[in-house]
Amino acid sequence: MSEKILIVEDEAKIARVLQLELEYEGYQPSVVHDGLEAWGMIQETGYDLYILDVMLPGLSGMELLRRIRRKGTDDAVMMLTARGTTVDKVTGLDQGADDYVTKPFDMEELLARVRVLLRRKGKPAVAEEELVFKDIKLNLSRREAYRGDHLLELTPREYDLLVCFLEHPYHVLSREQLMDRVWGFDYAGETNVVDVYIRYLRQKLDKPFASSYLHTVRGTGYVLKEKSR
Repeated sequence: MSEKILIVEDEAKIARVLQLELEYEGYQPSVVHDGLEAWGMIQETGYDLYILDVMLPGLSGMELLRRIRRKGTDDAVMMLTARGTTVDKVTGLDQGADDYVTKPFDMEELLARVRVLLRRKGKPAVAEEELVFKDIKLNLSRREAYRGDHLLELTPREYDLLVCFLEHPYHVLSREQLMDRVWGFDYAGETNVVDVYIRYLRQKLDKPFASSYLHTVRGTGYVLKEKSR
C-alpha cells in the first residue's frame, strides 16, 4: 500500500499541482484547503506525511502542527509557506516540523524531500515489494540486490543509490539529486562523494558482467540504461 499524504494548502492551483505530482510518484494524496476541515480529517484518518501551508483559513498550519504533535504520533510533517524569514522557519522546526519549504519551490526538490522524510520515518520509499530492471532485482523488505542469480554485496549507500536508479530508469539524475535522495538535505559534505560511490557501485553491478547499466552523462550526472559493451 502506498503512503498516504495530506496536503493542506489554500491556494487551489498549488494544491492541485502537488496532488498530481504525488499521484504520479505513486503516493495517495488528499487535498483540503481549510485548517479546521483538515483537523477533522486528521482525527478520522491516519496519514504518513502532512504537507501544511502556514497561512490557512480556520486553523493555521502552525496550530495544525501543534495538534498533530500533541497526538503523540511520529508522522512526518513538512511546512509549506510563502514566508522565508528565519523566525518562521525556526518556529516551525521548534514546534516539531520535520522540514520547511518556501514558495516558490522546485517540484523535483520537494519530491526528493518527501522521499527523505518518509525514509526517515521508517516508511518504504516505494510501494512495490521489488524493483526490477532487466536482470537486476531488488527485494525492498530484505534490502537484497541481485543481478541474475548473483547476490550483490552492497553497502547501505550503494544499495540506496541503486534504488534511486531503479526508481527512475532512463532518467538522467544529477549529483545533487542523488545526494539529496541518498545522503539527505542535512549532509554537509562535497558532491564528489557521489562520484566515489558510483564507482564503487559499478565495480559490483557492471564490471563482472557482459553488459553495463550505469552510464555517465558528461556535465549532467548519471543514468541507468542498457548498453552492450
